[in-house]
Amino acid sequence: MRLVQMMRGRSIPTLMLVVIAALWFPIISDESITRAAEPSSASLQMQGKDLLKNVEEMVAHGGMGDGKAILHHCGEATRIAEAIIVLIPPSDPHQADATASLNEVIRQCNRVADIGIHADPGQLLNPATKARAAAQQSMKLLGLTRTNKS
Repeated sequence: MRLVQMMRGRSIPTLMLVVIAALWFPIISDESITRAAEPSSASLQMQGKDLLKNVEEMVAHGGMGDGKAILHHCGEATRIAEAIIVLIPPSDPHQADATASLNEVIRQCNRVADIGIHADPGQLLNPATKARAAAQQSMKLLGLTRTNKS
C-alpha cells in the first residue's frame, strides 16, 4: 500500500517535469536556429561593408585618373556583389530590389571591363559612379548601411 501512495505522490511532479521539458524544447531549438542564421547575417554585413569600400575606392581612383585601379576595384566589386546575391535570405522583403541593384553593379562593372584599361579614366568613371550608386542602393535596401546622424 505504501508503494502505491509513494507513486501517486511522485506522478504529479514527474508529469509537471515532462510538461515543462516539452514546452522548453521548442525554445531551445528556436535559439539554435537563430544562432545558425547569425553567421550568414554577419557574413552579409561584412560583404556589404567590403562592397561599399571597394566602390568608394574605385570612384576615388577614377578621380585621380588611375584606370588600372578602377578596373581592379570594379572586379572586386563584381565578385562581392555576386557573393551577396547568394547570401540574401529568400525571406527578405527587399530581396528582389536588392538583387536588381546588385545586378546593376555587376553590369556597370562589366562595362568598365569592356571599355578597358587603355581608355581615358574619365570614360571609366561614368559606369564606375553608376556602380557605386547601385551598390549604395542595394545596401540601403538590405538595411546594411548606417544613417548619418547630424
